[in-house]
Amino acid sequence: MVGLATGLGISVVASLIIFISLGIFLDQWLDRSPLFTFVGIAVGLIAAGYQLYELVLASDSKRQNGPIGRTMARRIEAKERNRVRNGL
Repeated sequence: MVGLATGLGISVVASLIIFISLGIFLDQWLDRSPLFTFVGIAVGLIAAGYQLYELVLASDSKRQNGPIGRTMARRIEAKERNRVRNGL
């Protein structure tokens, strides 16, 4: 679970950096400052919020995971199978 939280935490920061940077780039390219920077902030926050929501879904065993949580769960299960198979 710690790996899942760390991975999603890093992806939250990455999504914010990517969308804000894209907004700054578009503002400079189209000379529309600060319009696209604000749009980038909004989209980055929405993406970060969704990823945090996925973390909550992944931590509750009663709820069905979303797409990110399902992918992470499959990766964790594959690692567990490999670990058991290798006798670790």
